[in-house]
Amino acid sequence: MKIQTLLHTADHISTLVGKAFAWLIIGLMLMVVVEVFKRYALNAPTAWIFDASNMLYGTLFMMGGAYTLCQDGHVRGDFIYGSAKYTTQAWLDLVLYFLFFIPGVIALTWAGWNYAGDSWAIKEHTFNADPLPLYPFKAVIPFAGLIVLIQGVAEIIRCVVCIKTGEWTPRLKDAEEIDVVEQQLSGSTLVDDDARKQAIVNAKSIDEAAHQRGQQLTKGGHHE
Repeated sequence: MKIQTLLHTADHISTLVGKAFAWLIIGLMLMVVVEVFKRYALNAPTAWIFDASNMLYGTLFMMGGAYTLCQDGHVRGDFIYGSAKYTTQAWLDLVLYFLFFIPGVIALTWAGWNYAGDSWAIKEHTFNADPLPLYPFKAVIPFAGLIVLIQGVAEIIRCVVCIKTGEWTPRLKDAEEIDVVEQQLSGSTLVDDDARKQAIVNAKSIDEAAHQRGQQLTKGGHHE
């Protein structure tokens, strides 16, 4: 229970950070929409829009890494990995974490710290007609690396527990796509009750069938 609490604490931190910075997508979208209108309707482009959009997108991308990791959402070779035994999956993850993940993230965090420190020391700005401050954006790099490193340590602990028990420990649950579908349909005023209920049932059936296929693949490899 103590290990599970520790793992869920790391998951909770990654989820909070990821969801907090996910709001940047709204600011990024509004900024791009306004700029498109200014550029093509008013013929008045903004000099700093390209740099600002890069910084917002970069921050969103970096700060969502730990959340994606805690939800096991990063891309992997699922055909081979998903059909392997749980302990084989754990051993493979564990080796790769120590060979690539830990050295890479530590290097990113350390280099990012020095990179951000130099930028703050000179109060670095972008090079355009209306310069923007770069040093707050570069400070995101070591912070993102630290959050990903914390989640990576939690994932390593998960691997060790799985190797010992033969089962993966449960992750902190978050909203799934089927939950969003159900919420949208339940609040719809353009669909009658019977059609709404049937659409929810159909969506759940499709989702459950997909989960069962995934479990069959995993169990097939697990019992080999």
